[in-house]
Amino acid sequence: MNAIIRTDVGKVMHNNQDSYLVLSGSYPIYAVADGMGGHKAGNIASKMAVEIIASELSGETPSEELLSSAFKNVNREIYQRQLTDRSLAGMGTTLTVLWQTKESFLLGHVGDSRCYLLRDDKLFQMSTDHSLVAELVQSGVLSPEMAENYPYRNIITRAVGTDKRIKTDISTFDKEDKDIWLLCSDGLTEYVKPKELLETLLNYSPDEAADRLIKLALDRGGRDNITLLILGAAL
Repeated sequence: MNAIIRTDVGKVMHNNQDSYLVLSGSYPIYAVADGMGGHKAGNIASKMAVEIIASELSGETPSEELLSSAFKNVNREIYQRQLTDRSLAGMGTTLTVLWQTKESFLLGHVGDSRCYLLRDDKLFQMSTDHSLVAELVQSGVLSPEMAENYPYRNIITRAVGTDKRIKTDISTFDKEDKDIWLLCSDGLTEYVKPKELLETLLNYSPDEAADRLIKLALDRGGRDNITLLILGAAL
């Protein structure tokens, strides 16, 4: 599977706290992590996350159990790191991992980065946002329209490395030759809605789509780091 990669610090942040992973091999691994914490802590957390995922899963035969175990190990290492270095207190990261097998994809997910699947000209969000606003929409307290302007929409309810325990969403999805996957941090989805993601992926080449999506996020504010991976066999 081919990968188109883009990452941008944005217009406000002074450093890029997003990290990503593209690891080829018999069972390719792709990941996006959006770090949080102090001046450099977020960058450290997200970088640790993708490096540990690579170390844990590279060369292994994919399974949901192994993916879940890798997330637990990432969580433990980041949590222990901040306990031993108080300057990193409170650091954590989102983590969205796509692991390719011969017939399927395994998805591991914590946080509000997203995984989308483009299939048959339709865009599906394959991950669930672990955020306050998503929970309020799911419970009916907010409508999707109200959620777009909700002042606390960036508060996440799950992260990697912030607590001793971690709850990871693990799923397996079938594979089709023309599928296109999109992994991205919320620096993109804060500004570019799913309908625009779909239109851009359908109407532009993958390289052009990646550039256009970054530009849209920047033109509309760019208040966060922006990272995206566009993945597909036919790219």
